[in-house]
Amino acid sequence: MPKRKGRGSVTTFQLEMAGLGTPIEVRRSPRARRFTLRVNEAQRGAVLTMPLNVSMKEANAFLSRHTGWLKGRLAALPEPVPFADGQLVPLRGLEHVIQFVGRPRGRGVVWTDAPEDGMELMGFRVAQELPLMPRLPAICVTGGGEHAPRRLTDWLRREARKDLAARVAWHAVNLDLQAKRVSVRDQATRWGSCSSEGSLSFSWRLVLAPPFVLDYVAAHEVAHLKEMNHGPRFWRLVKKTMPRMDEARRWLKAHGSDLHRYGANDGSA
Repeated sequence: MPKRKGRGSVTTFQLEMAGLGTPIEVRRSPRARRFTLRVNEAQRGAVLTMPLNVSMKEANAFLSRHTGWLKGRLAALPEPVPFADGQLVPLRGLEHVIQFVGRPRGRGVVWTDAPEDGMELMGFRVAQELPLMPRLPAICVTGGGEHAPRRLTDWLRREARKDLAARVAWHAVNLDLQAKRVSVRDQATRWGSCSSEGSLSFSWRLVLAPPFVLDYVAAHEVAHLKEMNHGPRFWRLVKKTMPRMDEARRWLKAHGSDLHRYGANDGSA
């Protein structure tokens, strides 16, 4: 069992379970009143939260009863898409192809390129019989397979923070509120959060989604600066500043989990 580490009053450690194929992160929390088990889609693993006053024997018994459910949930996760040369990844809702370009070309570490002619041939043989397909815009990343995935992840985080900071500022002005700080992380269970001190935190993966989805999550957390709940007044506040709220919520419910597969299991996320 790896060394334990503390997160404030929460102690976490990893537990290996035979036949599961992935470690389980175990969290002992003073706020927990019962066992809870969930799949961490961002890390493609599992998290068990347990009260302080229960034994590991009880935890193992709980896990044994739910092994089948957990295996099914893990198996149902979509296949991961590593940040590799030639892979397709969405950026602000539009599909891009990743291109590792080797040495820097005077354009920075990462940049996007739109296709010049807009079309390309499918394949090389019998070109006249093959359909023309739209060329995809590219995300160009300097370096090879060793460094490029991390560079791409860092760039996506910066782009996400830039987009989110802009939309947070807009909604804050619109609602006459003020956020103290905006940060981005790879949050597994929430797209955003708002602290009692007025700091907002978001998942960087929102930059992969269509802009109106990111905009909704920004509006959602800004509204929490005034209403730290999900009551009727809170939802009226969100709707006031984000008319496409319902559409964005439907998109996240249908497609949100898919965003966690990009950059998964390649050391970049």
